[in-house]
Amino acid sequence: MLKGISIHTVFVLDQEEALEFYVGKLGLEVGSDVDFGAMRWLTVRVPGQPDREILLEVPGPPHYSEEIAAQIRDLLTKGSLGAAAILTVDDCQAEYERLVGLGVEFTEKPTQQSYGIDCALRDPFGNHIRMTQLPDSAE
Repeated sequence: MLKGISIHTVFVLDQEEALEFYVGKLGLEVGSDVDFGAMRWLTVRVPGQPDREILLEVPGPPHYSEEIAAQIRDLLTKGSLGAAAILTVDDCQAEYERLVGLGVEFTEKPTQQSYGIDCALRDPFGNHIRMTQLPDSAE
């Protein structure tokens, strides 16, 4: 029986730039940072939530041939890989304003929805990320 999801992948083009964005701007923390020689295993997570991590993976060997990696990179930079993550926040408007101040690109401003308040942004590589304030955290 499945018990949960511990890691999911978000493709990035540069792991140092990804750290700058996901840790330096969004406020996630590094979970693992291991050099395996052929690849770097780099995960980030919400502080205090060690059971769920995002693998910041550069598409390429050993998992993908160079031909497939090039196709993934092309789709990534076009913003064609779908939602990378939906992050929950206590105050969507305040988090939006904080991130705008840090130069984060938003594609949608905070908007009241039937499920709460949310907005949309992009990471430096083209990944779509949503931030949602759920009704029970609304004040």
